[in-house]
Amino acid sequence: MTRILLAGSTGVVGRRLVPLLVENGHHVTALTRRPEHVPALRAAGADPAVVDVKDAVALAATVRDVAPEVVVHQLTDLGAADLSANAELRVTGTRNLVDAALAAGARRVVAQSIAWAYAGGDAPAGEDTPLDLDAPEPRATSVRGISALEAAVREAPAWVVLRYGMFYGPDTWFAPGGLRAADARAGRLVADGDVTSFLHVDDAAAAAVAALEWPSGAVNVCDDEPAAGRDWVPAFCEAVGAPAPPVSDAPRREWARGADNRLAREELGWMPEHRSWRQGFALTGAAAR
Repeated sequence: MTRILLAGSTGVVGRRLVPLLVENGHHVTALTRRPEHVPALRAAGADPAVVDVKDAVALAATVRDVAPEVVVHQLTDLGAADLSANAELRVTGTRNLVDAALAAGARRVVAQSIAWAYAGGDAPAGEDTPLDLDAPEPRATSVRGISALEAAVREAPAWVVLRYGMFYGPDTWFAPGGLRAADARAGRLVADGDVTSFLHVDDAAAAAVAALEWPSGAVNVCDDEPAAGRDWVPAFCEAVGAPAPPVSDAPRREWARGADNRLAREELGWMPEHRSWRQGFALTGAAAR
């Protein structure tokens, strides 16, 4: 049994990850800012702790009392689709969490990152591709947040950065009632040449469990089929009952290249259950009916 502290326990990945960790025999302390989440976390088998990761002093005290062996970072702030707030959480929240973890003697940090912060190129990006640090705004804000997050996590004795693909599935922006579904129904989701790598949220949670045993490094965690918007947007619109989308002939933005998951598949032995967004969107459509 490993003592694990999970930050971001009530988010789209965290709420799936808590029961998985418990089922695997780990002792889970689940952080939340909101007291009303305590009963659900306790029912899932975790020990809840109410603390705001932006409060460095309170967080350090909580982590010290827990004395975790592993800290898992699944923090996001996407409720209002405010990318600047999410970037700030990645900077400040991650810094506070890593400082607290190191002070408490944690031996490993596993953290959520993204697979679309890479610099531009022609093919899906591998983990050795540099981040797009010269990106213009508003993309620059997100990339700087990711860069700060990953730099902080690398200070841990052992660490894994999970560069997740674009989440879809229940509770995400791509759920039938989510933000992207609303965009699709309003004709705001354009079928263009930009390439996206997707990841079902259940696979995201499963990868976080697997990463407890992975060697240190960054790993692209996404499905097997990076796809241009001209391919996936019509399929998504059909799945959520939206009309056919507008189509753009504009060239692909260089950074919108997708990600290569061969490291996870071939070296780490991880494969997503939902191998393609095609399979996953079909499930989304079934749920919407």
